Amino acid sequence: MSFFQLSLIAAVALLGPLLALPRTWHLPVVLGQLLAGIAIGRTGLALVDSSDPTFTFVADVGFALIMFVAGTHVPVRDKAIRPALGAGALRALIAAGLAAAVGIGIAFAFGTGHAPLYVVLLASSSAALVLPIVDSLQLAGPKVLTTTAQVAIADIACIVALPLAVDPPNAGRAAAGAAVVAGSSVVLFFILRWLERSGTRGRLHDVSEDRKFALELRIQLALLFALSGLAVAGRVSIMLAGFSFGLVVAAVGEPRRLAHQLFAVSDGFLGPVFFVWLGASLDLHTVAGSPRMILLGLCLGFGTLLVHGSLRLLGQPLPLAVLAASQLGVPVAAATIGTQLHLLEPGEAAALILGALISIVASAVAGSRAARTFARPEKVAG
Repeated sequence: MSFFQLSLIAAVALLGPLLALPRTWHLPVVLGQLLAGIAIGRTGLALVDSSDPTFTFVADVGFALIMFVAGTHVPVRDKAIRPALGAGALRALIAAGLAAAVGIGIAFAFGTGHAPLYVVLLASSSAALVLPIVDSLQLAGPKVLTTTAQVAIADIACIVALPLAVDPPNAGRAAAGAAVVAGSSVVLFFILRWLERSGTRGRLHDVSEDRKFALELRIQLALLFALSGLAVAGRVSIMLAGFSFGLVVAAVGEPRRLAHQLFAVSDGFLGPVFFVWLGASLDLHTVAGSPRMILLGLCLGFGTLLVHGSLRLLGQPLPLAVLAASQLGVPVAAATIGTQLHLLEPGEAAALILGALISIVASAVAGSRAARTFARPEKVAG
């Protein structure tokens, strides 16, 4: 990998903001970055090599940061969301039950033997997509809070379950690795909370801001990468390490300055590199040449909408139910892990991403419709 290629990656990643620029479209930035990677990678012009070790490692760093930022977006400190946790958990549980039926059916129909993986995919929701949509559209109200709780719970549960579902024969080893990462995250929570309550973190912040040391960013990145190292050693996805540590920081309280710094590092550089790498690693020719894989992607995408949309029968407004079906982190991680471990059939990774893209498009439309009903009064007035 050369600097010219890195420059190309950074340049084509601008397609993400360009597609997301029209506010009425409500498209996530990652969509354009994935498309850019597809255009210059294995499917398109082959200008970059996704198997390059340097490219892959930088992309892994970006993935860890993306999941960390997604974890910090979960409003675990918001008192308003706590009364909605019960209803949100119930909906997530019902969605999981429906996902089991649909996922097993899809695996049986296609003969892939990946029923556990499909069940996790169908049950998942993406806090990294849904929460920014809720914020940008200024959605509010009890039903929105319940949906937010549902998404957060489903996202956390599916992130934990994914390593076990992707490679069932090694589920015991993955479970042990996940337990180590989770336990380390709990220890970090108590340490960071003590530093916060004792005023040590505040004094560190003052010195860092006054001397331009960026100490908090340096420390957070060191801890994140240490957890990611534990995840790799334990044969579990760095997704779990990033998201767990993000939840820890969200629970303790993330300083605004640190959030801005992480946004610059993640969304400005390493995140786009990861999504371009992911797009570049997909060989859509294998899907185009396999109607079976195209059909699998369509079944996963519309199956996800069916699972979450069915909660309309329990009183959840349809736009919010479809919004909760939005997927990103779990399908991306499944495609990444499955490709790296050679566990998926040819074209199956691209089929997983196709299913996710269907849910993203549907969530963009659902978010626009939800804004008409659940936007705050000042949003409507403006």
